[in-house]
Order: sequence, then structure tokens, then C-alpha cells
Amino acid sequence: MTDAPHTIDIGAYLARIGYSGPRTATLETLRALHALHPAAIAFENLDPLRGVRVHLDPASVERKLVGAGRGGYCFEQNGLFALALTAMGFKVAGLAARVYVRTEPGKIRRSHMLVKVDLPEGLYIADVGFGAWALSGPLSLRDAGEQETPHGAFRVAPEGDYFDVQTVIDGQWTTLYRFMLEEQTPAEYEVANWYCSTHPVSKFLTELMVARLPAGRRLGMLNNRLSVHYPDGRTERRELKSADEIADVLENEFAIALPEDVMPALAKLVRTGE
Repeated sequence: MTDAPHTIDIGAYLARIGYSGPRTATLETLRALHALHPAAIAFENLDPLRGVRVHLDPASVERKLVGAGRGGYCFEQNGLFALALTAMGFKVAGLAARVYVRTEPGKIRRSHMLVKVDLPEGLYIADVGFGAWALSGPLSLRDAGEQETPHGAFRVAPEGDYFDVQTVIDGQWTTLYRFMLEEQTPAEYEVANWYCSTHPVSKFLTELMVARLPAGRRLGMLNNRLSVHYPDGRTERRELKSADEIADVLENEFAIALPEDVMPALAKLVRTGE
């Protein structure tokens, strides 16, 4: 006998992201949900940073990101988003991507999850879990040109059997990641998640990476360095001087309910940043 599939508490999820609109599987609904999710649920890697294994089973993901007020990284974020979309009647499939942006040559690996959404208007990708460059709107696979989202322009460039997701970084179009339309299984995500959350060379174990996309701003933090990006191109940066200051920013700017034992890990970031 197999376990019954997990059913998300869709009401709790929608309350978590602040959505009160129609629960219909339309492009308009997808766009609304996609804007609200990364505004409410921060990208963060506090669990690997403090030596805690990341669990991807749906119940654990929902308990952490919805019930406990935490954030998570791509497998958790897009896993939760796929669960919610499925509960609302969308036809979705999980995909995998090789991350290119700021990855050293020879170390590019298929370590990112995104979601394919099949709509009457065509195929779209949804991705609420790409950290500093996360999307705040779905992208059409029919349109190879520039597509506007609430947090800037992106495009999906076909490359043979692959698609490259690109945005403008430092004044030029840059590939963030490359994906195929091959649906992934939970077991395949578990392998990539094991590497990201437990392997000694994974940056998720040694660097704090946080992002949130409230309306009109893109917030990012690497270790103890906070950045706030605005649509007009302005960027404000601030270096945080103590673990208490980092914790305050995580709670108040990134809206993360911090685990009780996080302070020793945050203290190491300040010493590293000196």
C-alpha cells in the first residue's frame, strides 16, 4: 500500500501570501500568486547554514514555509508553489535547470528546480525560488523576446532542446540557468537537495543567502551585506555589524520567523565579513 498524496491546506497557504482573489486556474490567477509568493516567503538557507538537513516531503515543506513562518530555497519554494497550484486546478510539472550565473566553469550542475505550467495560452514557467534573481511573474515559452515582470524584464531564449532564462545584469543580458522540459521525479530532486544541503563544498553550508521581492523593491543579503534594489536602478547597500543586527533584518526586512538556535551561525557571518 502506498501513502496517500499530501493535500496542502490551500486556505492557509493563500493567507500566508496574502491572496484573496479567485481560485481559478487562469493566467491572471497565476500572475497574482506568482507576485505574492516571493513577496511573502523569503528565499533563505538558514537550515543548511546551521547544519540542519532540508526535508523535501510535502508535509515538511508546508509545515516550515507556511506553518512556521520560515522561508526556504528552490526545492522548498517551488515545491510548495507546485503543491498550491495543483490544489487550485493548475496542470503543473517540476523541471530541473543547470545554474550558469556566477558559477565557475566546470562546476555547472543541474541543481535548480522550477515549475512548468500548462495553460490554454500555452506553456509557462514559474519560479519563485531563484534567490537574488527570483521571478515575480511567470514567463511564456512561446515568447522569445523581453517579458516584463513586476521586478524587471526577463526572457526565455530557445537553444535547441534547451531554454535559457536570462535577465539584465551589469548592463547586459545574462543567462541565469538552462532547462529542458523533461519532468523530474521527487527522487531526482532529493539527490540534488542532498548535495546542496549537506555536501561540504556547497555554498549553502557556508554563506547566508536571503532574498525577498516586496512590491517596488528587490531585497537581497549575502552573509552580513544587505542590498536593496529599486526599479529606477538605484541600489542601497549596508553592512551589518553584529549577529543581533542580522537577526533583526532577517525578521523585519525579510519577514522570517527565526529558529531559536540560529544566533551562533549568524555570529560566524560577522567574523567572516570582517
